[in-house]
Amino acid sequence: MQQTSPSQETQNLLARLSQRPGVQSTLILSRDTGAIVRSSGLVTAEDISEEGAAAVPTNGTYVNGTSDEVKTKGTRNAEEVARLVYDFVKSAGNMIEELNGENDESKLLRVRTKKNELVVVPDAKFLLVVIHSTPPA
Repeated sequence: MQQTSPSQETQNLLARLSQRPGVQSTLILSRDTGAIVRSSGLVTAEDISEEGAAAVPTNGTYVNGTSDEVKTKGTRNAEEVARLVYDFVKSAGNMIEELNGENDESKLLRVRTKKNELVVVPDAKFLLVVIHSTPPA
């Protein structure tokens, strides 16, 4: 039987990571498919009503699942972030395999931009993702 929710250890790790200063959002993704198992802090498709208005407070209007306000801030919706992170982890895995000549797993992936830093912790069945603001240099 396949486990459909994260173990207590995985949830505890995500809780510890999400307590760090500046955390904006967290995601737990399925390692196999990249599907969102749990998220916090990002707009999801369920947050958008059928009329295209946000079910969460915002001043922007939604277009293709992302509000003008959210786009201006450089933030994406949860599904888009999940897809990008999943593709990144697969690419990193391919690179590691090419470098090492064998299938070796990454333990931690960090990507830092001017606006955000993403920390991805691959687990046996899940990908833990923490997004936090990047402090000014």
